[in-house]
Amino acid sequence: MNAIQKYFKYRQSLIDQYLKGDMSKREYLQMNYDAVMNNDIGPFKNIDTVDKGLYNYQYYNALAKQMRFISKAYNDDPEMKRDYIERSNHYYYKKDRATMAVLKMLDYRGIEGYFVNIRSNALKGKLFEIVIFDSNMILHSTNELILKRMREEGVFKEEKRRSLIDGYINQKY
Repeated sequence: MNAIQKYFKYRQSLIDQYLKGDMSKREYLQMNYDAVMNNDIGPFKNIDTVDKGLYNYQYYNALAKQMRFISKAYNDDPEMKRDYIERSNHYYYKKDRATMAVLKMLDYRGIEGYFVNIRSNALKGKLFEIVIFDSNMILHSTNELILKRMREEGVFKEEKRRSLIDGYINQKY
């Protein structure tokens, strides 16, 4: 088993613990963040396999969420808060680049996208889910370019659905 496979196996064990109620969403996010930060791999500069792209997605998603979480501690320091939010947005941008690389490598086959029902007012009508059937992976984005390409490729369903991980995406942390 290579390092990427080990990470995804560990991540699945975290997801299983979260689903059983053995950890909160915040604990899951922290442990996943720790896993990508303490891993001997990534982020990959050259995304030449789907696994590397999916790892980069997870890596940058973990960093983006961590920066967003830290920003909440600086409500009385607008400059620091803005700095962490900007970092978060930068990592979300890199996550979206990894998503685009994966979709291109898959040639938009074996995937489906749709908008999801979300409680967050800021994400309503923006957040969409991307299901990669062969990898059994669920990705999320608000990126307009990804949305446009998925529509052009005919893999985006113009409907709103309940997320496959609804309990997770609609839980605050």
